[in-house]
Amino acid sequence: MTTPPPSALERLALVGLPGSGKSTVGRQLARRLGLPFTDSDHAIEQRIGCSIRSFFEREGETAFRDIEESVIDELMRAGRAVIATGGGAVLRAANRDCLRAGASVIYLRSTPEEVYRRVRHDQNRPLLQVDDPMERLRSLHAERDPLYRETAQFIIETGRPSVPTLVNMILMQLELAGLTPSP
Repeated sequence: MTTPPPSALERLALVGLPGSGKSTVGRQLARRLGLPFTDSDHAIEQRIGCSIRSFFEREGETAFRDIEESVIDELMRAGRAVIATGGGAVLRAANRDCLRAGASVIYLRSTPEEVYRRVRHDQNRPLLQVDDPMERLRSLHAERDPLYRETAQFIIETGRPSVPTLVNMILMQLELAGLTPSP
């Protein structure tokens, strides 16, 4: 892997497929750790002044990824926080490097089938608005799983545990790694 994260917990970043639980788990994890929570997609929407889906349709994926790279860089230099990244944040090497350098990164690993079960009715996920979303998820997983693994210091299998159980699993991994919230 990369250089070990610092012993004091400053920033946690969650990576994983769209619908893997990054925002939901991140909010509860931040609450438990007494840290602020930021969703990078929400920060991007605030910057662009519209939904990511609208921006994606109008400007394309490359323009979106440029803004995402800038926002992730800013978040990694900001104060202590738990940060949920967008599912494709790891596609750019600059983002992977920035995340590893600025945070302890946790990969919420979900199978395409688990993600599909969670998001099949969600119309706000632009990459899943296709004829065969299940096949799209399988393709995304095949492409991104190695990148998530490369970026993360911790991998948490999401499976079917409840959100509180996932938060406890993450806290246990952080404790075993000697990471504690800084005072």
